[in-house]
Formats: sequence, C-alpha cells, structure tokens
Amino acid sequence: MLAKNLKRSLLAVNIGLIMSAGFTGAAFAAEETKVQEDLEVIEVRGIRRSLQASINTKRFADGVVDAVSAEDIGKFPDSDVGEALGRIPGVAVNRQFGQGQQVSIRGASNQLTLTTLNGQNVASTGWYDQQAIDRSFNYTLLPPQMISEIKVYKSSQADLLEGGVGGSVDVVTRKPLDLDSGTAFISAEGTYSTASSETDPAISGLYSWKNDEETFGVLAAVAWEDTTYVRRGNEASYAWAGAESANYFEQNRERTAVDFTAQYAPTDNMSFALHYMNLDLSADNNNNSLFVFSNTDNCSQLNDAGACLVRTTDAANPAGQTFLQTFARFASMNSETIDLTFDYVHDNFKLETQIGTTKAEGGTDLTLNHAAFIGTPEDVHGTIDATGKYTDVDIAVNGWNANDIDTAWVGRGLQEWATQIAPNEDKETYFQADLTLMLDSDFITSVKTGVRWSNHEVTRESLRADQGEHVSVDPLQFWSGTDTAGMQDLTIPLPNIGAMRANGLAAVQNWYEDRSGFGTVEEENLSVYVMANFSGEAYRGNFGVRYVSTYAESDFYAPDPTFSDPNGIAQNNGLSSTIDTDEGHYSELLPSFNLAYDVNQDTILRFSVAQVISRPNYSDMFASQSLAGYGDTQLGNQSVTKGSPALSPFKATQADIGFEYYYGDSNLVAVTAFYKDVSNFTTSETLRNQKIGITDPVCKCDDWTVNTQVDGDGGEIAGVEFQIQHALAAGFGTMFNYTFADSSADADNFSDGIDVFTDSSEHTVNAVGYYENDDVSVRLAYNWRSEYMIRETGFYGNRWHDDFGTLDLTASYNLTESFTLRFAATNLLEEDSIQYAAADANNDATKVSLKDGYPAWSYQGEATYAVGVDFRF
Repeated sequence: MLAKNLKRSLLAVNIGLIMSAGFTGAAFAAEETKVQEDLEVIEVRGIRRSLQASINTKRFADGVVDAVSAEDIGKFPDSDVGEALGRIPGVAVNRQFGQGQQVSIRGASNQLTLTTLNGQNVASTGWYDQQAIDRSFNYTLLPPQMISEIKVYKSSQADLLEGGVGGSVDVVTRKPLDLDSGTAFISAEGTYSTASSETDPAISGLYSWKNDEETFGVLAAVAWEDTTYVRRGNEASYAWAGAESANYFEQNRERTAVDFTAQYAPTDNMSFALHYMNLDLSADNNNNSLFVFSNTDNCSQLNDAGACLVRTTDAANPAGQTFLQTFARFASMNSETIDLTFDYVHDNFKLETQIGTTKAEGGTDLTLNHAAFIGTPEDVHGTIDATGKYTDVDIAVNGWNANDIDTAWVGRGLQEWATQIAPNEDKETYFQADLTLMLDSDFITSVKTGVRWSNHEVTRESLRADQGEHVSVDPLQFWSGTDTAGMQDLTIPLPNIGAMRANGLAAVQNWYEDRSGFGTVEEENLSVYVMANFSGEAYRGNFGVRYVSTYAESDFYAPDPTFSDPNGIAQNNGLSSTIDTDEGHYSELLPSFNLAYDVNQDTILRFSVAQVISRPNYSDMFASQSLAGYGDTQLGNQSVTKGSPALSPFKATQADIGFEYYYGDSNLVAVTAFYKDVSNFTTSETLRNQKIGITDPVCKCDDWTVNTQVDGDGGEIAGVEFQIQHALAAGFGTMFNYTFADSSADADNFSDGIDVFTDSSEHTVNAVGYYENDDVSVRLAYNWRSEYMIRETGFYGNRWHDDFGTLDLTASYNLTESFTLRFAATNLLEEDSIQYAAADANNDATKVSLKDGYPAWSYQGEATYAVGVDFRF
C-alpha cells in the first residue's frame, strides 16, 4: 500500500513540476535576487569577524534566522556545538550528561527541534537503554572543528525541510572549493575535569586541496578524543522502602569523526559534490548506587504526599538494609551519512538535486548488574534530610569499610534479570530536487519549486540471556578501588566492568528475543512545495506553500494472554509469536509568508507567519508495548508504554514581528516578538495499578502503570527576544540577549498535571564580553535559564529542573601566524543540576517521589579546563 501511494504521489509531483516550468518559462531574467546582490562576502578571522559573519546571515535572510560562525578552522566559539547554540537568542541547551546534547528553541521541547546536516536529516541514536528513541540529534557526536556555520531558522518558509515546531538547526560543513588550496589544520588538546580528576586527550586535523583551475577539490578532516565523564548525585526511589541512593556514574567516551568532501565543477554552470561523514562514539559506562532504606517509624516530618522528609536512624530506630547496585553498560553509537549533489545554473534557471542515505546504529551492546545487601538494619546510623531542593544524606554503616571489599561484599553477585542486549537502528534514504526559475518582473523575482521523498526506518530490539551456573570467582576481581558518590561524597567502591562482563558472559548459554522490546517504525514521507521570492525598492521576502504526506506503519508482536514462553522468558508471556502491523497516514498543507522591510539603510522590520509540524517521536509510534522496571531491584516502578503510528503530528501556527538596527561593522540591536499556537501534540494517558497479564518476578504481582500515547489538545507559546552586539573601542566588545517565553498547555495532557510545555524556560539570558587584538583573544560568556520541566517515560518520570547557569571562558594567543595556543574553561562556577518533584500531592498518576516538591534527583556540577595548540598553513 505504501509503494502504491508513493508512485501515485510522485506522478502528481512530476506533472506539477512540468506545469510550473511551462507556465513561467516565458518570463526568465538573468539577474539575481536583491539578497544575493547585497550579500557581503567575509573572510572570517577572529571574534569580531565571526560576529560580523553571523550578523550578515541574519541581516540578509528573508526570514528570522540566527547563526553561529566559526572564527576560523578549529576556532568555534565554544568547545561544544550544543553550548555554542546556547548563545543564540531563544535557544536553551539540555546538558543532562555533561555536554550540550539537545537544544530547545523558543519554549518548545528539544524534541520539536529539527536538526539537519547540509539541509538533510542526519540519523542519530542513543547509548542508554532507558532512553526514549526520539527525533532529536545528539550534538555530542559532532566535533566543532568540521563545522563552518550553524544556522537556526526560527521562522519557516516553503523550501525548508518540515519537522521543526520550535525551529530548525542546519549544520553546514566545509567545502574544498571555498578554501585556499593547501589549507591544513592540526590541533592537539588536553582537557581536565574536576569531576573525574583526569586529563583527557583530543586531536584533530583537516586538509583541503583544489587544482589550479579550481574545478576539482577534495577536503578530508578527522577528529578523535578520549574522555572520562563522571557524575555524582542523589536519586530518590522513595516507593522502594523510602530509598535514597548516592550515585557515582562514570562513562568512558571515545569519539572518532571523519568528514570527506569532493567537489567537481567542470564548467561555470555545473557542479557535483560528494559528502561522506562518519561519527562514531563508544560509551561504556557504569552506574553505582548506594541505596539507604528507611521507613516512617523513624520519620519526624512528612510532606502532604506522605513522603518522609526527615529520617533519623540509630540502633533503637533502625533503617532498612543498605544496598549496593552496579549497572555496567557497554554502549556505542555510530552515524554514517553519504550524500551526492548536482547543481546546474543557467541564465534563466537553477536546478539543484540531492540524493543520499544516513544510517545510525546504537543502543546498549550489553547490560549487566551486580548487587548485594550490606550489613543489617541496625548497622545504618545517621540522618536523611529531604526538606531542601536536594537530599542531605549523612549516614554511616557501622562495621563497614568500603576498602575492605573481601569481607564487606559477601553474597554480591550477578543479577540475572538485568542481563540484556538492546540495539537500535535509525536509517533514512532521501531524494530532493529543487528548480528555481528567474523572472523578469518588478515584483516576483523568482519562483522556486521542488519535491522531496524519504523512507525512514527505525528498529529497536531486546535480547535476554538464558544463563546457566555462574562461575565462582574471587570477589576482589570485580573491584577497582573506591571513590565518592552522591552530593555528600559518601565513600563507595568502584567496579571492574571488564571482569563483570567476562563473568556475566561466561554464564550465558543462549540469547533469546524479548518480544516486548521489539518494535519497528517505517515512514514514507513526500513533500512538494512552491515558493515565490519577491522584492522591491525597500522590501523583500517570499510566500509559498508546502504539501506533506506521510504513511507510517509499525510492526509488533501481537498480545495473547494465553501464551507462555517455552524458553522461560517471562517478558514474552502474554505476547504471541505473530507479528502484527498498525498503520497511519496524515497529510498537511503548510503555508508561509516572510517579509523584510528596509526602513532605511540600517534598519529592518520583519514579519513572518507560517504553519509548521513536527512528526511524533519514534518511541511514541511503536505499536508494541515496551516494559520498564520488569524484574529489577525496585518495587512499584513497573510500567508499560504503548504507542501508535497513527498519531497526528505536532502542528502549530506561528508568527513573528521584529525590529533590527545594524550599525558599524558588527553591531546590532534587535527585538522580536513571537507567538505559536500549537493545535496538536503527542502526550500520554496514564493509568496506575493495571493488570496486563505479566507478573513481575520481584513483587510477584501483576500491577503496572500503563502509558498510552495519544493526541493532546495543544497549547500556546508567546514571548519576546532582545539582543544587542556592540564592538567597543580598543578591541573590546560585548554581546547580550534575553528571551522571555510564556508557554501554556492543557494540564490534562500531562500525567504530572502541570500546564507548561516540556523543556520550556520562561527566562533565558546570555551575556558575553570579549577582547582581541592581532595576537590575543579572550571571551567570557555566561548563560542562564530559569526552571523547566523534564518529562521522561520509565524510571525517571516528570520533574522540575531548577534554574541553571554556566560561566565559560575561552582564550587564545597567536605565537606565530601558524601556531596558536588555546585555553577553555567550562562551567567555572560548577553549577549543580537540581531536579525536584512537580506534581501535586494528590496526583494519582505520579509516584510519591515526584509529588509535592520532593527532591528527586541532584547532581554535582563539573568544571572542565582545556589547553590546546593549533597549527595551520
């Protein structure tokens, strides 16, 4: 059915393109648009030149666009792409695991931000088996050395790829015909982290060549880094006997990135380009949790949800046993993109074609768990105080010495329920053709029309182990020393995950498919658009419409309450061996209009209005029921989530009106008001204490929280952006921007009952000061955002993230024209990540640790310091 509908749609597109060409063919003209005439070409070197290039991108765009430009090869304004985007007005960065991973724009969720690579989708996966599979791009994969510019489109127009309700981010890589032949760059860097107390290496290089005729060129770039990331914090698991855990998380990240581009321009009118990028990340990690249990017998203060806020334990009032748990996850991500473009420019028209494929593989290659109880309840003495925004854990376990592993961890061993392999795959094949027809007209200067087709497939799997007798080994083999965990730096032993893996795999006899973890989503997307560019003496802009058609289907194992798995895989009970398919289809017409009016030579008024969509997340489209919390050590956290490929897309009508004043070489004052009316978005219906026919082996109960993905009722986002850039005298300069975003949604859309959009901060501030001369460059930047909602299915759930600010410093010194020394410091203030309960005390759809402001999760802040040397010629 999908192929039949696709053929029918492509036939309609071809007829439309032929009719469009025939209708406008008699009115060609040889002149370019006003934007192309006025665009200033800048050789970007230094902070001020970088700002000037970014301003030019904004100034000469028809819509509302901001940009970050590299100062030079290897001289991106920040060491992290996500953090660099956070300097743009209206952009907020998610730093859940240290680096900037995802970005949200103008109060919309980061999952509503579309990221493209040179105008096309780029496949991306996660490394964490508890992480939802969504459409956001993980910026930790992308080295800044390979990037020329990043453009952020806040308004829409018909020729832009659909998919960003919040906005669209286009990452632009370098091309050899744009650089001098023989351009070379080599960089080496060492980064020290206050969390890991280690110095990590990184190297990168780039070489670009073209022939004397400048008709053929090649560019190759490579970047490698080996990083140890450590996170310490507390996590509440109150439903499990009042548990509070002190956590130590360590991840060894080895990232390798390769970028290759070949360009061939045999004539002035014709050009070909082949682009290949491979992004690879290994991310083995261990998560160590020291759980302290308590109960209401030793509680001196309760909140309205019934959770104990102050617990004091001693021999007379004992706590529950202390429990040490280690998850070892061996994980990886890889994203590979191959793209071929062909452009032909005639006096009267321009043809652009692009065909490519992008594929990502990731997930958890192996998950293992070791756990054991420590001592007796009478051994645990101290206080757990949860009256603040994070929990103060002040406890001691009598007779326990974390360094005395041999005697302290008797009985510790492999937990069979956790052994799992959970791979996932994301891939897309696409084709796009665009035709621009130049017109000899006083108003409409050109008409652009085009078609894009893509086939996108996502697959997730889960394999469980059939384990025989475990090999008995010396417990000391599983340990590699001690460190500190939690907000209060409690001593905790660290694992030897290599020994854990060897011991765990030795017990595996066979691997069996966990049917609840299997799911596929296949989308066939077709979009067709037509857009007119217009200009006059003091105005320019475009108007057009984009038609989008999507067919989606999802494979899953059909439920069968009578089925019992013959191999003893309990997760498969209630799921037959028959694969069913659910389907869905939607189509949308997305009009857009952009106008820029030149009040005078330096002042521009802008107006834009458009309808935009974001497709539902893949996790929400899986028709299979995905289990979470099954068989783990915690009670009361069993949940099942079922999605649907028939979900409608997020859809919004948005408008902008702005004022921009440009003065001097790189100075700007701008104010923009924006509004989004979101008519639909995906949310979940949550039912607790449901029977689904699957018994959890820990609680021996069929008692589940069931999340069903459905279409929500929508909401509104309104706000204003203000920005100023000013180059002062004697090499000094400053940049400041502030964004106010007021979001509101029907509280019934969310299980927490909070009427705000996910990831939406009401206030975002950026302040940058810099100094530079011919040899020295210094930049101090502060970024702050107010509190925002984090919403996740599974274990973590929905909670507030407290306001968060980072102070960053970058500096460089040119030893010669070819050698540069660099220094960078990130999060100098070591700001903590504080997350606390959002739901009302009486909310029946939320677990107790996420109600009435209870301190849910908290993590210590990390500062990093990097020193590097660059060589270019």
